[in-house]
Amino acid sequence: MPSHQAYPSPHSGLKGQIDRFIGPEATRAEVLLQLVPAIMAAIAAPAYALTLSSQWTPLQLGLIAVLGVDLVGGILTNATSAAKRWYHRPGQGWRQHLTFVAVHLIHIGLVVLLFRNGDWGYLLGVSGYLLGASAVILRSPLYLQRPIALGLYSLALLGNLYLFIPIPGLEWFLPLFFLKLLVSHLLYETPYRPGSNL
Repeated sequence: MPSHQAYPSPHSGLKGQIDRFIGPEATRAEVLLQLVPAIMAAIAAPAYALTLSSQWTPLQLGLIAVLGVDLVGGILTNATSAAKRWYHRPGQGWRQHLTFVAVHLIHIGLVVLLFRNGDWGYLLGVSGYLLGASAVILRSPLYLQRPIALGLYSLALLGNLYLFIPIPGLEWFLPLFFLKLLVSHLLYETPYRPGSNL
């Protein structure tokens, strides 16, 4: 099963910045798979929200669009072989992965600020669960990380349904948020190349 686990270096300049985001040597198919659904989410998410209420502010609708792009694009990007090679290359340990996850606490803070009227319980509960679940996954033996991540993701889905009242128009936020981070980003997978077969 050739996986081509060589770790290519990013280019220089703007292309290098993109490489550091999506992974060097991303194929055309990988790039399209990341971009097209993300752009569609940027349009569909605020359009869906507007079907439920006309009371959204432009700032709220803008954030809904950004969250749609980031979460849909992030789920797909982090699942590509190019991103797996990049984010799980030598030197990328639990600290780097936990830092990547921690940056996303900004998402939770913005949702609390703009949509949940400063709900501190939501902020602390979701942030604490995200960091705790991420630490458990990263500290687990490699062969157990996938089932543990899926179990913790399942608990996050239940929490979204039964612990917190989802925001109408943003019911998708926590399910996609945790899918991106706990399952798509943190899990190491063999980064196959085009032409690889089982």
